[in-house]
Amino acid sequence: MSNFFGSTSSTGAPGAFTPATADMQVRKEKFMAQIRNELALHGAQELVNKINEKCFYKCITKPSTALSGSEETCLSRCMDRYMEAFNIVSRTYAARLSRERRENAFEL
Repeated sequence: MSNFFGSTSSTGAPGAFTPATADMQVRKEKFMAQIRNELALHGAQELVNKINEKCFYKCITKPSTALSGSEETCLSRCMDRYMEAFNIVSRTYAARLSRERRENAFEL
C-alpha cells in the first residue's frame, strides 16, 4: 500500500515503480506546485500591503478626497524605490540559495 508520498508500492517493496507510485508522484508534484503558487501569491500580497502602508505613511501628510501633485509624485517614487529594493534583495537571495544548493550537491 502506498502512502501519500509514494514511498512504498502496493507490493510493499520500497522504491518499486508501479503505475500507482507514478500517479502518487504526479499528485505530489501538483500539490507542491499549488503550495508554491499560493506562497508566491501570499508574498506578492504582503509586498503590496507593505508598499501601501509605508508609502502612504511617508507621502500622505493630510488625507483628503484627492491626491495633490506632490503626493502623487511621492507615492510613485516611493513605490518605485520599494520595488527596486525588493527586486535587488530577491535576486541576491535567489543567487545565494542557488550557490548553496550547488555547494551542498558537491558535498553529497
